[in-house]
Amino acid sequence: MGKALRFATATILSVAVGIYLNNTSLLAPHRDGKPVLLAHRGIAQRFDERDVKNDTCTAARMLPPTHDYLENTLRSMRAGFEAGADIVELDVHPTTDGEFVVFHDWTVDCRTDGQGVTREQSMAKLKMLDIGYGYTADGGKTFPFRGKGIGMMPTLSEVFAAFPDRQLLINVKSRDANEGEKLAAVLTALPAERRRMIMVYGGDEPIDAIRRLTPDVRTTSRAAIRSCLIRYIGYGWTGLVPASCRNAMVLVPINAAPWLWGWPDRFLNRMADANSAVFVLGPYSGGEFSTGIDTSELFARLPRGYSGGIWTNEIAAIATESKN
Repeated sequence: MGKALRFATATILSVAVGIYLNNTSLLAPHRDGKPVLLAHRGIAQRFDERDVKNDTCTAARMLPPTHDYLENTLRSMRAGFEAGADIVELDVHPTTDGEFVVFHDWTVDCRTDGQGVTREQSMAKLKMLDIGYGYTADGGKTFPFRGKGIGMMPTLSEVFAAFPDRQLLINVKSRDANEGEKLAAVLTALPAERRRMIMVYGGDEPIDAIRRLTPDVRTTSRAAIRSCLIRYIGYGWTGLVPASCRNAMVLVPINAAPWLWGWPDRFLNRMADANSAVFVLGPYSGGEFSTGIDTSELFARLPRGYSGGIWTNEIAAIATESKN
């Protein structure tokens, strides 16, 4: 009995040591360099994020503005890059005349002087709207950007033309697989080297279509994120990378990161070897997904020397933090 116990103990210790050596970040090569910064919506007006739902009119709960940039405009994206972003995120919808418009909301009612579902309108009509019309920080007493956003809603092709050598993250706002096929056609028409600088995320159905039709474009969806992280936590100690983590954009809430085998360096290396890009988000607490790394306190929770991706709504502040 004593020999059996000693053998079992030795076996358990050997397995534990093997798992440790296979996953410790201390023995993993460290990728030097600064973090890769992703500016969510470029530079945008911030809003009260408490109890925000998919249909919340965020322009009507804007915080007192500290700048005059409006999200999803060429001016906002350019400012994001100039502030230090490596990648800028933008939102798209198809239009009735075959374009993709860059705009966040499912309808134009909240943010503009128009009405109706965004994807049920022509680009020509959308170009006539004032995208700054609905912004207010005092419950509707004043509208500081009203009249200043006319004609500023761009097409996706205009974004490509304005930033031909910049990395972009495209957010598909629907659950429509047909929309994914339309966007895949747009991406397929781009040179291969340009496609490699673009990532796409959104609803499961359109992302599945894009992943199938443009396999060289890195993608993710809510289902893919969950599958990737849960499966990796489950068996990533073996060194195997789940299929949902491959050729993907891997979003990691900062409070979930310590649960990932080999975090940070070995995990980052495994994802890089799988042609995936990792971006850390703010803490996830259930319900809707987390926000960005937007404060110095959250930035300080990143591992020392971290060189992976950071998703932020405050690109200027986080770019300054990353230089320190």
